[in-house]
Amino acid sequence: MRDLPEKKLGVDTEKNFEPQYVILPKAKKRVAELKSAAKKSEKVILATDTDREGEAISWHLINALGLEKKPYERIVFHEITKSAIEAALAAPREIDMRLVDAQQARRILDRLVGYKLSPFLWKKVARGLSQSVAVRLVVEREREVLSFKPQEFHTILAKFLKNTFEFSAQLIKIGKDKLEKFSIMTDAEAQKIVADLKNSDWNVESIIKKEMRRQPLAPFTTSTLQQTAFSKFGFGAKQTMVIAQQLYETGFITYMRTDS
Repeated sequence: MRDLPEKKLGVDTEKNFEPQYVILPKAKKRVAELKSAAKKSEKVILATDTDREGEAISWHLINALGLEKKPYERIVFHEITKSAIEAALAAPREIDMRLVDAQQARRILDRLVGYKLSPFLWKKVARGLSQSVAVRLVVEREREVLSFKPQEFHTILAKFLKNTFEFSAQLIKIGKDKLEKFSIMTDAEAQKIVADLKNSDWNVESIIKKEMRRQPLAPFTTSTLQQTAFSKFGFGAKQTMVIAQQLYETGFITYMRTDS
């Protein structure tokens, strides 16, 4: 709805980095419609998303629609259900300027990085907050790969069958000596041990039965949702978020955007 202008910096670096917001051309018609509707209303309810972007949108609406002198309420809910909306309407709050300031700081930094640093780079190289961090991670990982010295080691696994019961096991001790990760260094050593084991008799020394408790998987964050959707279904990040938005709007999931 409101953003920094597209064709200039839009940040006054001489006045404490004050942003110079404008109403986006594509949003002017919608702003006019909302402004007209707000004038006819006794009170305006702001129910934008609960994250910093949503909080900033509510703040921009107050300014763009001239709500400073008109009653308005800010409500938040994490799921689109009757009970959640009723609870939100019963507990309105003020605009959280901490979230608004956080969104503005990120937007200003993004603009400064994009406009001020890009000219110093090659024309075909983009620079932004995300790209800069990603490039550094790639470089650090590549340095680890280049400095890695491969070392050979072997693990011995076996399958046992008793009547119709089959189970797998791993060799962890030879005599009284416990095997560490690099105890068996060469293929020749491994083959010799395997040959000795094949000529041995095996007994089950003990069976331990115990109950195991496993915690359920943690709720998805935005990043883990995107990772799982890609690994299981091959969905890209954009497609995943479009589907998640539809699920949220129809009341099947809670709000799907989390801070990383």
